[in-house]
Amino acid sequence: MTRTPRRTRGVRRALTGALLAGLTLLTTAGPAVADDPSASASPAGDEAGPTEAGTTFRTATALKQGQSGTAQASTGDYLYWVFPADAGQRPTVEATVKLPESAARRGTSTWQVDVYDGLRRRQACMYGHQTRKAAADAATVELSCVLRPVRAWSEPWANDPLPGSYYIRLTVVDLPAADLGLPVGVEVRTSFKELGGGHDGGGTLAEPLVPGVSVASAGESDGRAADAPRTVAAGEPEDGWASGWWTDRWLWTVGSGVLAALAAVFGYSLTRGRGRPAHVPPGV
Repeated sequence: MTRTPRRTRGVRRALTGALLAGLTLLTTAGPAVADDPSASASPAGDEAGPTEAGTTFRTATALKQGQSGTAQASTGDYLYWVFPADAGQRPTVEATVKLPESAARRGTSTWQVDVYDGLRRRQACMYGHQTRKAAADAATVELSCVLRPVRAWSEPWANDPLPGSYYIRLTVVDLPAADLGLPVGVEVRTSFKELGGGHDGGGTLAEPLVPGVSVASAGESDGRAADAPRTVAAGEPEDGWASGWWTDRWLWTVGSGVLAALAAVFGYSLTRGRGRPAHVPPGV
């Protein structure tokens, strides 16, 4: 019986251990970037949210990421808020409308929440209750809209969500004329889910879609607005806008390349054999 040299066995053991370690690394890193419903980010700060809402896009009340806002308004008003969303995030907007006393209402009402991007393009909801009808005796109505994942870049003709400002518009779309002007209380909430590199794409925007950001950046480059804020109204995420070039796909690409190289070396060590047997003379 021919014995396998210790050196060969040692190489095989080392390669096997490296392969197992690499596979463990990739399998344990998977849930961190997977589309896990329980993995959500809502970096709401300790400060209280705003207690009023704007009535137009220009006067929209700014919300930070994960922050809630409240407002007292009249039935029939258009209420606006604005918040920032960055690449790799999937925003969710929720709204609760506290309706007037049922004795003061004449019938049912239908409420709707819409979300627009920085170019004021209406964004479709993946799922949620964007429009809901409230019965005449209902105390509240709950609305929600889960947006599509925000992409770092898109074709000019596409309507994909892009990094920048997102406007919330809440209003009643159908109700008896006699109910117009009745007081209502409103609360809106924003939350974000980090999706990871599975939803990343090539390219990046020169500037996020925030109204006025191009003018502010031009002023900064000319030295005429050194003390001016970089963005207006919507602000930006607490950790700044994504640079666009980094993505966790780099980890998967590098890890896959290392595993492929180790597998090639391991396969070669298994198939190359142990050389010419000692009892076979050279040249045979």
